[in-house]
Amino acid sequence: MKWAFVLCAMVALSECLVQIPLEKGKTAREILEEQGLWEEFRLKYPYNPMAKFNDRFAVADQPMTNDADLAYYGVISIGTPPQSFKVIFDTGSSNLWVPSVYCNSPACNNHDKFNPGRSSTFRNNGRSLSIRYGTGSMTGILGYDTVTVGGLAVRNQIFGLSESEAPFMQYMRADGILGLAYPRLSASGATPVFDNMMREGLVNQDMFSVYLSSHSQGGSVVTFGGIDPSHFYGPITWIPLSNELYWQITVDSVTVNGQVVACNGGCQAIVDTGTSLIVGPQSSIQSINQWVGASSQNGDYVVNCNSVSQMPDVTFHIHGQQFTVPASAYVRQVSSYYGCRTGFGNGGDSLWILGDVFIRQYYSIFSRAQNMVGLARAR
Repeated sequence: MKWAFVLCAMVALSECLVQIPLEKGKTAREILEEQGLWEEFRLKYPYNPMAKFNDRFAVADQPMTNDADLAYYGVISIGTPPQSFKVIFDTGSSNLWVPSVYCNSPACNNHDKFNPGRSSTFRNNGRSLSIRYGTGSMTGILGYDTVTVGGLAVRNQIFGLSESEAPFMQYMRADGILGLAYPRLSASGATPVFDNMMREGLVNQDMFSVYLSSHSQGGSVVTFGGIDPSHFYGPITWIPLSNELYWQITVDSVTVNGQVVACNGGCQAIVDTGTSLIVGPQSSIQSINQWVGASSQNGDYVVNCNSVSQMPDVTFHIHGQQFTVPASAYVRQVSSYYGCRTGFGNGGDSLWILGDVFIRQYYSIFSRAQNMVGLARAR
């Protein structure tokens, strides 16, 4: 397993970036397809990508959903001595939770479990935690312990210890989730990990950044405390947040071949590492998929795998700049029975999610100091 590392500038050793490598493993969909269970699973637990962004839960229960295509996770540790866990670094939620020895759900039984009895620094909180999913729920209790992220020891960090978990987690490589959105979103009022990092002065700058590689052999990384220029080129476009709850920005329009095909007049989008696809309202996503030549088959939008090189780019116009996603990026080159799937998925009524399909193209910087998202072309 790859461990975190620290980069320091030659001119000033205090300018340190703490980096956590991300593994790109098999997705839950791929595991289920290998076992011949995907169709049954898909029908029983339909994908609802917008569940986690329902405003009704913004200050209470934190919704999540069964994104069967999530692939990236990194390693953190909790407790003294440390117990290691694979977590999804999720900019679309704010809580940290991992499976615990109190959980007997199938999803817990094939993942690492936190044992508070083996940590000399654990303290019980006494409160319960309930995180609602699009296909079930996670319930548990809250506790405090030392959480180590990339060598940064965050003491007395509140986190969730699961007692039950939704079935789809059984098929995910990650054990739990580390949320990186704003504290106002956090279930049970739990202070997010990054907020404690900032409060304790553990990061040089109040920002973190994400690079997602398309390659399974590695290279993906979350950087805490700054920006790593080796992962992008060209200028950074800084975009002010339109809502300081999620990492939410305004998109001006979406075009194909110069024609506005979606988001005419502007729309709201959340930059979310915890969503695999680019998600939007059904009519808009249908329009984009029609323009790129995709058809709807059994819940997915698919294209002929041999036609990718002839398919057009899809361009997101944001803050006066163009962010182009080529077909080589938005078509997932894993053939299904019907063909290759596109990375554009149906969502809610108006909100968009710029998930991993977008972030793989654009190095994404999340600045709490300025309440902005920075985007630059990924290397």
